[in-house]
Amino acid sequence: MELRKGRRCVFMLHAHMIFITKYRGKVFTDRHLKTLEKIFRSVCSDFEVELEEFNGEQDHVHILVNYPPKVAVSKLVNSLKGVSSRR
Repeated sequence: MELRKGRRCVFMLHAHMIFITKYRGKVFTDRHLKTLEKIFRSVCSDFEVELEEFNGEQDHVHILVNYPPKVAVSKLVNSLKGVSSRR
């Protein structure tokens, strides 16, 4: 793991997020997971966040992100959930 550098800081912030379907419904197929990964990668690149790991099953998705201190995790989660639900 490498340290990331900003103008006046050095950081390595990680967040492990789990997105679960309502009532743990088994709705995700392999095709859905591949599409979700593409969507999450594009949203993360907009926020200057590195999507380090993506994994999922039929009822939930795990992601591990490396984010800069200027990004609020709540705004990142809102954007990930919003964009993926619209598409």
